[in-house]
Amino acid sequence: MTEEGALSEAVKRCSRCGETKPREAFASNKAVQDGLQCYCRPCAAEYHQQRQIAKGKNVRPRVEVPAGHKYCRRCGETKPHSEWDRNRTASDGLSTRCKACRAIEGRANHLKRAYGITEAERDEMIKEQMGICSICLAAPAVHVDHCHETGRVRGVLCFNCNSAIGKLGDDPDTLRRAISYLEGHAWKPTLVAPGVYQLPS
Repeated sequence: MTEEGALSEAVKRCSRCGETKPREAFASNKAVQDGLQCYCRPCAAEYHQQRQIAKGKNVRPRVEVPAGHKYCRRCGETKPHSEWDRNRTASDGLSTRCKACRAIEGRANHLKRAYGITEAERDEMIKEQMGICSICLAAPAVHVDHCHETGRVRGVLCFNCNSAIGKLGDDPDTLRRAISYLEGHAWKPTLVAPGVYQLPS
């Protein structure tokens, strides 16, 4: 391939604004021969906005930002492109929300999906516990604890206490034996017949 041919493949002319731009300035489109949209990202965004207005839809006003930055409509902050995840299908190649906001939404979705509660409900539980773990009454309450059989949320624990009851199988009898052991009363099986042992009740 000649140098001129390689250069032509590295750029593309936008059929809307007529400017020749790098391939990165165009969103992907597998239906087109070169795999790119015919409009550059800014032109595609402007065209989409005009179509939405023509349909009578409520279009949020565009926010002017410095080059290499984007405005997050969730948190209302303008941040550099490094604070955004990539999205090849978007007109600007970036997600609609910044990384911090996506992380917040991810945690909220996890609470709803795993425990059936909202962040507000979890925060209310922590407030009722005065911000501390329900078991050790010392460490901050950060992990939602629930019954693995019924799914019912029991409280909010610290990492150590949540791990401890999980490793003991969430079994009250095992926990009682652990308490007895710590108090110096080790539970031992009783020999009731040759080779037959009975565990304490």
